[in-house]
Amino acid sequence: MSGPVVIARNLTRHYHTGGGIFGKDQVVKALSEASFSLEAGKTLAVVGESGCGKSTLARLITMIEEPTSGTFSVNGIEAEPQHYAALRTSVQIVFQDPYGSLNPRQRVGSILEEPLKINRPDISAAERTRLAREMLRMVGLRAEQYDRYPHMFSGGQRQRIAVARALMLEPKVLVLDEPVSALDLSIQSQILNLLVDMQDRLGLAYLFISHDLSVVRHMADDLIVMYLGRPVEIGPKEMVFSNPRHPYTKALLSATPSTDPEAKKSRIKLEGELPSPINVPDGCAFAPRCWKAQARCRAERPVLAGDRHQAACFFPEG
Repeated sequence: MSGPVVIARNLTRHYHTGGGIFGKDQVVKALSEASFSLEAGKTLAVVGESGCGKSTLARLITMIEEPTSGTFSVNGIEAEPQHYAALRTSVQIVFQDPYGSLNPRQRVGSILEEPLKINRPDISAAERTRLAREMLRMVGLRAEQYDRYPHMFSGGQRQRIAVARALMLEPKVLVLDEPVSALDLSIQSQILNLLVDMQDRLGLAYLFISHDLSVVRHMADDLIVMYLGRPVEIGPKEMVFSNPRHPYTKALLSATPSTDPEAKKSRIKLEGELPSPINVPDGCAFAPRCWKAQARCRAERPVLAGDRHQAACFFPEG
């Protein structure tokens, strides 16, 4: 079908925490007003510090959790609870930890066949086995490894198994939650190349969550920069990397190592800690750490502004 595969509108997820016997109920604002679209064959990367809402967004798009407010659609179908069962076959996730995401008591063949047993009960056992063995070969493993247990594989091989499991239902969207951060550098490149190959062959859309901007530069087509649960900059990768408009984005990029020995750039060191999502500052949440903050920033919250390249800042860079 033409058009975006996923369209999200003001997705918000808040958690209520008990304040104890004498405390008040508190609200953790994990994600607020995230809007974006994702097209087939494209990769949208979501970056930011730990606690900025990246994984919360992943749980919403994979329908592991429901949004507090806001909506999103998959293949033109609104993601509402009554549609979750049907839509989950179109959206699959690859988790960060290849050691914890696979059941150690199941053989690899059973791990790969389980999604088919649950969602495609009409497929025969022989056909499930054939599809599982074929998928192993597709992700660079051998068909005879079908009967082995996860502990018999390396970290990179386990992540290949996790990718294979996510592809068994022929999804349209893969949510990749830090898929290579737990792997050695040499293995990271192999998994990233596998993901690029799968995207080219199958026309997959990727929601790629990462804190590593060098990986994002290699993988992404478009970029969302998150801070304290809110998108603060959105745009094509080339525009964001070459001309960051939000001060937070500029600070993140200044901390990214460069492979060019002659490249000169000054490191921007952010002062202070990331504020608590329970007590989000008034106005711009980045103002307490921003070197450009003025009185307006502390009193009023900026919204995303711009055309293809948007930034939520009253005094943008560039």
